[in-house]
Amino acid sequence: MKFGIVLDYFFYDFNKESFQKEIKKVIDFECDGLLFAPIFYEDSVQFLKVYEEKNIPVVMIDSNISEENQHAYVGQDAFQSGYLAGRLISFAVKNERQVLIFKIAREIESTSVYLQRIDGFYSYFKDHDELTNFKFSEITIKDSGIDQLCIEMFKDINSVFVPNSRAYIVARFLEENDVKGVRIIGFDLLNENIEYLNKGIIDFLINQRPEEQGYLGINYLYKKLVLQEETERIQYIPLEIILKENYFPAKK
Repeated sequence: MKFGIVLDYFFYDFNKESFQKEIKKVIDFECDGLLFAPIFYEDSVQFLKVYEEKNIPVVMIDSNISEENQHAYVGQDAFQSGYLAGRLISFAVKNERQVLIFKIAREIESTSVYLQRIDGFYSYFKDHDELTNFKFSEITIKDSGIDQLCIEMFKDINSVFVPNSRAYIVARFLEENDVKGVRIIGFDLLNENIEYLNKGIIDFLINQRPEEQGYLGINYLYKKLVLQEETERIQYIPLEIILKENYFPAKK
């Protein structure tokens, strides 16, 4: 391969059992550097403690599970992305607004990213105490329990913040039940999210450019291992605000 780098991939399904199975393989695998997406927080912390003994450079993408460790990180500032969502919800609102934070997770997530986004969201309103007309409520359901959604949950709700990529689940429910006038903000350019963005049901998506995260992560390892260059340990990806009007799919 170009530049003398060979990439080996370890894929896991989005559940803890699959994740744990793959990280056991990664611990036994001989390599010079690791690019790692630590989706499950507690398991990832344990894994990195074991992996540190190998003394191999690690780059985390998507989630920076600890500011204190010495691993490199490429990705979003999760707190800042939640703060940005708060600003977007606050725009052009004069009357009282009921905001619902809708937490839909495959497993009830305790990932640092998820919690940092919610923390950032609330912090925006704490920092802008003139926004006294906002009231907040939270609902948490497992992804497997989406049939638990009911009209009552959205009674008097003006805005919904979904702190992960599941905004389309809320959008689909509101469309099927002909509920209008609810602003939805979520994350990630999943096809399902784009569908509801284009329909005007999701208002904003915050995109964290996953392809660029992967590219910059490998680039960091290349500079460190091949060029022996010192390079910035933390690289935050600029957050993109995607609306129906500025989203253009790549031409095939």
